[in-house]
Amino acid sequence: MKKILIFLLSLFLIYLIGINTVPSYIEAQRNPVKIPGPYVVSAEAQELYDRLDFIADLHCDALLWGRDLTKRGDRGHVDFPRMREGNVAFEMFTIVSKSPAGQNMQENSADAFDNITPLTIAKGESPSNWFSLINRTLSQAQALDGFISKEGENAILIKTKADFEKLLQMRESNPKVIGGMLGIEGGHALEGNLENIDAVYEAGIRMIGPTHFFDNELGGSAHGESGEGLSDFGKAAVKRMNELGIFIDLAHSSPAIVEDVLNLSNEPVIVSHTGVRGVLDSQRNLSDEQIQRIAKNGGIIGIAFFDMAVGTPEIPNIIASIKHVRDLVGIEYVALGSDYDGSVAVPFDITGLPLIVEGLLEAGFSESEIRAVMGENVKQFLLKNLR
Repeated sequence: MKKILIFLLSLFLIYLIGINTVPSYIEAQRNPVKIPGPYVVSAEAQELYDRLDFIADLHCDALLWGRDLTKRGDRGHVDFPRMREGNVAFEMFTIVSKSPAGQNMQENSADAFDNITPLTIAKGESPSNWFSLINRTLSQAQALDGFISKEGENAILIKTKADFEKLLQMRESNPKVIGGMLGIEGGHALEGNLENIDAVYEAGIRMIGPTHFFDNELGGSAHGESGEGLSDFGKAAVKRMNELGIFIDLAHSSPAIVEDVLNLSNEPVIVSHTGVRGVLDSQRNLSDEQIQRIAKNGGIIGIAFFDMAVGTPEIPNIIASIKHVRDLVGIEYVALGSDYDGSVAVPFDITGLPLIVEGLLEAGFSESEIRAVMGENVKQFLLKNLR
């Protein structure tokens, strides 16, 4: 009996060591920063950046890794202190619930081993989350709610237009107030159950991407095997999201789903993090025709920061992607969609956004255009479309 107790205690100690070291090691490997801060830009760029009163980003996966976002981290790309250091007012915190082993841009099987399962266990999450995608999703939503609650009056979970207007009002007297909104990366998290759309809505989620890196019950992924459009379940899900006021995120969707959603949805869409084929010809990215249809829909397009979306070198290609959208459909349809903490290497963390302003200035963008890209477009989109 004594040997059994010692063995069980040893296993428990190994588990405790694991939950304190393994997730941080994995995140450090998956989310590197190519250019370490602090970031220095020209005086003109910094002065313009300091004048910006609303900076926003449409995609960040920081909730996946189990960090306390109220504390400044020494790894990854985003947390609340770094948002404030970078004067970022708004972040879309997206939830990843499943990721296929061998993940790639070309083709992934829905039956591949799930990378998130061992990470979920290693983080010490409840066993109820180990094999349930909807439970993982709701758990991450609760985590952001908890982080924001710890911040008191210095952070707001944005669920409604009134919440967003409160954020804008509070920032007039206290620019340290930040806002976060919840999204889901991949409708597989719904587990094929329409009632789960209502459940995630109640948890505060206001954006859902039909697919991520593999096909699911809603339809085909840009990186899946079928290339299919919306299934009957997917069409019903789009209708329910429209009814509730949940934005549809077309990032990672197959071209057929993009077309189906734009034909079916009566609400403007978001593409939270993407590149454009006019800069990098990839199945990951939007074609000119898709960009034009999204603009006609009244949607907004977030440009991602990593090489598989924009190419290398990243910063000039981020600027080129923003310019491509502006020149094609107008400045009002483009925004920042970093994909921070999304298992990608980025050129800078969230405190490095002045580098984007510098790049836009060098490319001849006006101050009003830079304001639009850096956050004004997101502000206007949410004021117009959030309920």
